[in-house]
Amino acid sequence: MANFDQAAWRKSSRSNGNGGANCVEVAVADTRIGVRDSKDPHGPVLQFTPMDWESFVSGTKQGSFEPAHETR
Repeated sequence: MANFDQAAWRKSSRSNGNGGANCVEVAVADTRIGVRDSKDPHGPVLQFTPMDWESFVSGTKQGSFEPAHETR
C-alpha cells in the first residue's frame, strides 16, 4: 500500500465550481494511483496499479460502465 499523506491531489478538469461536491480526486504515490472523495480528504483512498488505472480510464472513455438500457 502506498502512502498518500504528501501526495498532490487534483480534481478533474470537468469538475464544476460547486466547492468540490460530488467530485473525486486523483493522486500518484510510489507506484500507485489513489482516488478519494473530495468531500472527505481524510477518508479512505482506493489504490490502483498503473495497469488497472489505465484499464479503468480506457473503459470509462469507451462507455463500458454506462448503465445497460432496457429495450421494450
